[in-house]
Order: sequence, then C-alpha cells, then structure tokens
Amino acid sequence: MAKGKTAKYYAANPKAAARRRKQQREYNKTANGLKIRTQANKLNRKLGTYGNGDGKDASHTGKNTGKLESPSKNRARKGKYA
Repeated sequence: MAKGKTAKYYAANPKAAARRRKQQREYNKTANGLKIRTQANKLNRKLGTYGNGDGKDASHTGKNTGKLESPSKNRARKGKYA
C-alpha cells in the first residue's frame, strides 16, 4: 500500500515525527482522548473488526457509526462529524 502525504512527510522529517508522537501520547492521556479511544475500541469490538487484521475501522461519523471503512478514508475527515 502506498503512503499518504502525511506518512511521507513524517518519514522524511524524523524530528517532526518524534514531536507529533510526543504530542499524541500526551493527548491520549487526557480525558477527551481516552473517551474517544475507548468508544472507538468498543465499537470496533461490537462490529467484530477489532484485532482481526481486516484493515477496516468503524466509521468515526456521529450519524453513521455502524459502517466499516478503510482507516485512511475514515481518519481523513479531521473531525468533520465528531
């Protein structure tokens, strides 16, 4: 699978990638980050896609959460519906 623009950028800029990982670790510890992560995991388990390697995610849209789609398409929305 080909890399997206963001993945290519972070592959070419390791300092920026390290800074992003640090920021993401901190965000995931916040109440909001934990809530989002646990809800996504719960939904993926319910839909049977959690950990099975099928390469699908539960949709992150507020109105269509039962839909499975590719992670790149799903995460590209940048909170449009969240």
